[in-house]
Amino acid sequence: MSNPVSQSSNTSSPQVIVCADEASASRKVADMIVAAVNAKPSVVLGLATGGTPVKTYANIVEDFRAGKVDFRNVTSFNLDEYIGLSGTHPQSFRHFMELQLFNHINIDPSKTFVPEGCGDDPAAHAAEFEKRIADAGGIDLQLLGIGHNGHIAFNEPGSSADSRTRVVGLTQSTIEKNARFFDSEDEVPKTAITMGIGTILEAKQIVLLATGTGKAEAIRLSLQASPSDDVPASWLAKHPQVTFVLDEAAASELA
Repeated sequence: MSNPVSQSSNTSSPQVIVCADEASASRKVADMIVAAVNAKPSVVLGLATGGTPVKTYANIVEDFRAGKVDFRNVTSFNLDEYIGLSGTHPQSFRHFMELQLFNHINIDPSKTFVPEGCGDDPAAHAAEFEKRIADAGGIDLQLLGIGHNGHIAFNEPGSSADSRTRVVGLTQSTIEKNARFFDSEDEVPKTAITMGIGTILEAKQIVLLATGTGKAEAIRLSLQASPSDDVPASWLAKHPQVTFVLDEAAASELA
């Protein structure tokens, strides 16, 4: 059972929903996404990768197979992609999305946008990605995870609240955390294309999912410290409609 908790330390007050465990938190976020699609069949979704949303995507696929949701008119934009990995690379985020979600629902592949990691001009591609989001009418619901250092997408500490889609360098801590997905740490790309914090904050609704004690400190700083470049997720407190969905472990350091 989920338990809404009010956080009022920052200028705005993000809604915080604490669920018993990872499974129920993932189910809660899947329900929110399915509800958004059913309310607006042409909804524009912002999607995340990594280990955190895997169970959420599995729940969405289950709902689709049960006839509870239809994605044929949905458009999606992913947050980020590694520079140097093609969409067919097994560790690319395009491949992740196809494996976890796109190949199992009836979304139009031409409406699934993931930054291109192997383009000739990544900076120009980043600008084009921004334009595509604007041309789609903006993102209606943006799903986020959070890094152990408070990063959202690949906006590492030091990223400003007005940053846009761009090429970024990854911190050593992020490279080390992501090494589990590769054969060795040396294989982890050192740069990526990411939506900026300013881009993310323009979404009409934001849902951040975090599970596990490893995310507890980042969650505490994001919700209870003043917004700053040091903790990129703390800028979410400036958004008028943001929800943190946590399991009890991720919420364990909250006052």
